[in-house]
Amino acid sequence: MATATEPTTTSTQRAPGRLGGRWIDDWRPEDPDFWQSTGEPIARRNLFFSVFSEHIGFSIWSLWSVMVLFLPEPVFGIDPAGKFLLTTLPTALGAFVRLPYTFAVAKFGGRNWTVISASLLLVPTIATAVVLEPGVSYTTLLVVSCLAGVGGGNFASSMTNINAFYPTRLKGWALGLNAGGGNLGVPVIQLIGLLVLATAGAAHPRIVLVVYLPLIVVAAVGAALLMDNLTTARNQPRAMREATREGHTWILSFLYIGSFGSFIGFGFAFGQVLQNQFAQDFATPLAAAQLTWLGPLLGSLIRPLGGSLADRFGGARITFWNFIAMAGGAAVVLVASQVGSLPLFLLGFVLLFVLSGIGNGSTYKMIPAVFRTRAMDAVAAGTDPATADRHALRTSGAVIGIAGAVGASGGVLVNLAFRQSFLSTGSGDGAYLAFIAFYAVCVVVTWVVYLRPGTKLAGV
Repeated sequence: MATATEPTTTSTQRAPGRLGGRWIDDWRPEDPDFWQSTGEPIARRNLFFSVFSEHIGFSIWSLWSVMVLFLPEPVFGIDPAGKFLLTTLPTALGAFVRLPYTFAVAKFGGRNWTVISASLLLVPTIATAVVLEPGVSYTTLLVVSCLAGVGGGNFASSMTNINAFYPTRLKGWALGLNAGGGNLGVPVIQLIGLLVLATAGAAHPRIVLVVYLPLIVVAAVGAALLMDNLTTARNQPRAMREATREGHTWILSFLYIGSFGSFIGFGFAFGQVLQNQFAQDFATPLAAAQLTWLGPLLGSLIRPLGGSLADRFGGARITFWNFIAMAGGAAVVLVASQVGSLPLFLLGFVLLFVLSGIGNGSTYKMIPAVFRTRAMDAVAAGTDPATADRHALRTSGAVIGIAGAVGASGGVLVNLAFRQSFLSTGSGDGAYLAFIAFYAVCVVVTWVVYLRPGTKLAGV
């Protein structure tokens, strides 16, 4: 048997049905002795490279929020509604691939799949570099922009992998840091786009792609050399089916639409919203690019705080108050839009980005907490503790994938809401009203299911 300070690993051997790479067979993060002596250094190393790979994935996923700034309508003939569609398609594919990416960790191993998923980022990056020039058909741009959605899948596999590495008491912090570092990929690529626009000009979008090609290679090689696979993270084939039968899976996914769906949707659309809502102040792509990165940056940096607050006060409580604040932020944006105040408009959107970041961390913390609580109830009813823990890990891993996919689809809804609102009324007011109503529903759902006196899951 392995000791508390010596995890059983297989560095070169392959067990039946197992791919190559380093595999750790004995992983007990809930054991304090094991965690302090051996588990924590391994978990931190894997977390670091998971964050880096996910960061690059987010950048490629949000690539077209930058590329649309390099597509002036007189040159490419694409109107604002067409540009919103170019940012909607990668959001949709990113949401779709999150489910298979979640289970790829169980099938191939966290380290192995990180290598594969990072390498796949080369496909949209190279394809965009090849086709992006005046005269390219709009249909071709739609197809190539959609390919960038593979970057959205990295989040689900990375979060599922890191969830298995950390003990319950640290999952909020670890998942928040992992996701926050990944989310930073959105403002970073927007800053790179701003730098290119300010120096080389709108005629040179390929410079952005040249910057990312070597970073993709570093992510794949770094994962291959320094990450590990966990045998305990290998879900049973029925894990997804079991998760879909859990009512909490869909409740948590709904709440994640409100937090992460808002973050990624606003991150993709904000530059276009500025150019349409305040055309006189943002007549050029460079003018819009100077501000589009700020909100995603703040939302990404604050996400770990949302996880830490959830660790301390409970994810449901933080999520509840956060959605109230998000409704207030959306109301500020609506008022600013109606009175034509750019400073108030920017303030409201910055608030929405920051609050969505906090909500991302607190909502994701709720997932393992809910199923850990249910496992403790099962143990109290006579279930073997090890069996209950394994079931909680499998289920929460599956729910992380489902919630990630459903939440990302919220980004599609945000872009479609903006597109329809501008097409119908020439402003985003209709979209802002829809956001306020949705956040209000999220407040009610969080209270009724997780905070109402007498609920079994109070405090998760």
